[in-house]
Amino acid sequence: MNAQVLCLRPRADFLRVDAQAPAVLDVHYRKPGDADVAELMHRVAALVIPAVGPKLAPALFEDAALRLVQVTGAGLDRLDRAALQRLSIPVANVPGGSNGAVAEYAVTAASMLLRRLVSADAAIKGGNYVAARARMVADTLPALEGLLVGVIGFGTIGVAVARAFQRMGCRIAFHDPMPRDPDAVRELGATAMPLDDLLATADVVSLHVPLVPETVGLIGARELARMKPDAVLIQASRGGIVEEAALAAHLRQGLIAGAAIDVYAQEPPAGDNPLLALDADTARRLLLTPHIAGVTRQASALLFRAAWENVERVVACGEAPLHRAY
Repeated sequence: MNAQVLCLRPRADFLRVDAQAPAVLDVHYRKPGDADVAELMHRVAALVIPAVGPKLAPALFEDAALRLVQVTGAGLDRLDRAALQRLSIPVANVPGGSNGAVAEYAVTAASMLLRRLVSADAAIKGGNYVAARARMVADTLPALEGLLVGVIGFGTIGVAVARAFQRMGCRIAFHDPMPRDPDAVRELGATAMPLDDLLATADVVSLHVPLVPETVGLIGARELARMKPDAVLIQASRGGIVEEAALAAHLRQGLIAGAAIDVYAQEPPAGDNPLLALDADTARRLLLTPHIAGVTRQASALLFRAAWENVERVVACGEAPLHRAY
């Protein structure tokens, strides 16, 4: 009999990128709220979940027969670590699978903001081509080459982002008390900086830290006030790291040049989110995307295949999981 697996993301997600589950697995595809999820948890050997979504209640895992919880991405904030450790249920993720996609997003977003492409698009659609072009030419807007990019969080994704900016001719600074890859620091010629110094000197600030108690509200009014008025902020890490009301206020007052936000304290953002209440001119300096920085066809295929291989490794082959988080 094939090993039983519960997967809380649609089968269509896997089919679209040709990353189907191995034939040795009997996979039940469900939504988190489906009526039989709790019953299935008592007889499946593994649970597969996307990294993004609502938190899963610890009670769901009580008396479960799980030998593995496999996340199809890097983020673990949907899970209650203490509860799963108490129940001795191993959790694994797929670190690094979205590196290239996030790096591409960060470089693209920074360029769009620095060169005011969102504003130009809106101006032309509003019939203001001549005025928009004259203003952009007069302001001699910067390209990325030669700018200082400050990467906050120098883990696998942060390093990939730094490499992508360096390929565009940027200089790299970073803030991370414990960078994982000293060789990458040397290779990139990256300069370690205290957070305040990085914020005060970087032309682009790109966030790539996990959501943990120490990073909640890491970038608030005080930190934003340190940034240069012509600098831009890229937030493609986890919602809650940037204080959204403070960012809206600084954008409204013209204290920073722009921001790209891919993640939100509440997803989807509520209608009263201050970033959705900006006047039209301010909103043109804000690029909003729906938590898709790491989502591309190539990244999804890599993540899904690695996740299934790990599930097969554990429940069909009896081996220890790769990339065990706890």
